[in-house]
This record gives sequence, C-alpha cells and structure tokens, in this order.
Amino acid sequence: MTKVICFVNNKGGSGKSTTCSSVGYALASLGQRVLLLDCDGQMNLTLSITSEEEALALASGKQNLYEAMRQSLSPLDVIVKTDYEGLDLLAASPKLARMEEELCGAYEKHYVLRKYLERIKRETTYDAILVDTPPMLGEWVMNVMCGSDGLVVPVEASPWGLFGLANMLDYYGRALELHSELDFLGVVVTKADNRKTYCKQTVETLRELPDVRVFDTIIHVDSHVEWAQEHSRPVGAYAKSCRAAKEYVSLAKEIMEYAGW
Repeated sequence: MTKVICFVNNKGGSGKSTTCSSVGYALASLGQRVLLLDCDGQMNLTLSITSEEEALALASGKQNLYEAMRQSLSPLDVIVKTDYEGLDLLAASPKLARMEEELCGAYEKHYVLRKYLERIKRETTYDAILVDTPPMLGEWVMNVMCGSDGLVVPVEASPWGLFGLANMLDYYGRALELHSELDFLGVVVTKADNRKTYCKQTVETLRELPDVRVFDTIIHVDSHVEWAQEHSRPVGAYAKSCRAAKEYVSLAKEIMEYAGW
C-alpha cells in the first residue's frame, strides 16, 4: 500500500523542501519507489531535483500538479522521471498560488487533492509519495493533510525555530477532525549546530512537549546541502558520504518504521 507522507510547517526556512527531497532520495536508495509531489508554488522541491530550465518548462506546460488537477490528466502523463533510479517527480507551478481562492467554492473542498492522490495510487505502483507544502496553514495545506497518511514537521534549531509550532499542532488537530487516520509521525530538528546553546535548548524544549514525538535523527548544518541545492541535486546524490546525507538515510529509516512499512 502506498504511503503518503507530507512535510508541513507554517514557518518558512524550516527545511521542508530539503528534507522532503533528501528523504525521498534516501528512500529510493533503500529500494523504495518514490514520487515527490510538489504542492508549493515556489517550486523549491522541483528545483531541488531538476535544473531551473527544466523546472520552468514543466511549470509552463502540462506536466505539473496544477494542470494535472485542473484538466484531470492521467498521472502517467504528468509524472516525470528524475536522474535517480526509483525517484519520480510531479512538479509544481506558480499557478498553485491560485488554489486557496479556487478551493473556496469547490465541492468537498478539503478532499480535492485527496481524490487526485487516490488516482495516482490506482494508476501507479509507488511505495511512497512525499509531499512538500507551502509555508502557510490554509485550505490548500489542509487538502494535503487530508490526503496524507503521515505528517512530518521539520523545525529549524534556531531562536525562532519553535515560533508558530503551537499553531501547527493546533492545525493538525483540526485536520484530524476531517481525516482521523492522519498519523503525526514526528518533529524533525533541522539546521542544528551543536556549537550554539540554542540548538540544545530547541531539542530539549521539543522533547519536553507532551504527546509530540521527536525523531532521534537530527539534521545538522552541512555546507554540502547548500552546494547540492546550487546544483539542483539531493544532498545524498551530491555527496553521499557527507554528514547530512547519512543523517537523511537515518531519518528515512525512522519514517519507514513509524509509518509502518
């Protein structure tokens, strides 16, 4: 059964896109068939796996999520293969910024994306669909959560990293009212720097929160991540022996365990 895992945080800069693409690559390296689904009009997930030229071509054509849903296109016609075995992509488009407005009058507005995800599951054979989201908490992100099996919340280990987390957890509670089977897989700490006091404080604060799982794996600051982004590659493909690449493999294994596959 295909597992749909979404990466959500209403705070920008938390590392959602990098975590999504890097976990996707790690899962593929572990033998899983993975689809990366970019639901953010900023297209960071798409740009993390394809060149800027290819990303713009996908966004301006029909092979992107917005056009796939609007025109009810077959997933087989819009999903593209990446350069990495077992890892495919359904790209974003800046047009996804329209979704908040378009969902207002939609029938069963919380489940529009869910219906398309169900079609993807019927017409493909992925082990996992990993979904990146925009840094907001609105109807479109609620759509993502209502179509997912598991939720991962990346939190930056910074003084402002915890800002808005209470809103995020409250939003998860609202999502449960619409989709009771959405499993909170956990919070993953990103951009950690052990040399700085607030890093340790962030982790300690998170681990003290009641009923909130924090992944054992912590993603540390690693310059290879920025260089991988510069070259539009997952960090595991850019420098598979670097610290961050190994940490993302560890995180991928934890996600597999908690998601039950």
